[in-house]
Amino acid sequence: MITTRILTGESVGAVLDDLARLRIAVFRDWPYLYEGDHAYEREYLKVYQSPGSVVVAAYDDDDRMVGASTGAPMEDHAGDFATAFANRPERLEEIFYCAESVLLPAYRGHGLGHAFFDGREAQARALGRRYSAFCSVQRPANHPLRPADYRPLDDFWRKRGYEPLSGVVAEFDWKDVDAPVSTKKPLQFWMKTL
Repeated sequence: MITTRILTGESVGAVLDDLARLRIAVFRDWPYLYEGDHAYEREYLKVYQSPGSVVVAAYDDDDRMVGASTGAPMEDHAGDFATAFANRPERLEEIFYCAESVLLPAYRGHGLGHAFFDGREAQARALGRRYSAFCSVQRPANHPLRPADYRPLDDFWRKRGYEPLSGVVAEFDWKDVDAPVSTKKPLQFWMKTL
């Protein structure tokens, strides 16, 4: 049996190590190909202890975290995303950022993607946000590590009411599993009105 829990504020601190492990494990796969670092993850994830942030965590029947989804007021990430949204009419203070969703492969296909979005969108509404947004990494279709059976999540996101924002792209550095150094990757923003 899989259950979900909504974590906010200080309760997030108790699960930072679990979140870090999950991010490193799941983001190692396509399309992120992230060569994770536990110390970096622990530091990065501290932002989700801020007021207004949320973690929707999924646990299996032995109380092991098998998935999680994070979200925060967009202004908590202003340093990373202000440039991407500079020419948009929406203010960062109107947007809730649905950050990462990570789920171990054995637990996919059980509706947790919807539970993750439901929990984050509920937090956004509770904060009075008008918009919910997230970003997805963009990789070339002919990338040598792209699995032959890969199916993008675009249809799922559109069914949830999200659409890509033309020209709203952020760039992040990370080290790919097959690369000697970190490189910039484009991340396309998607958004919906709540």
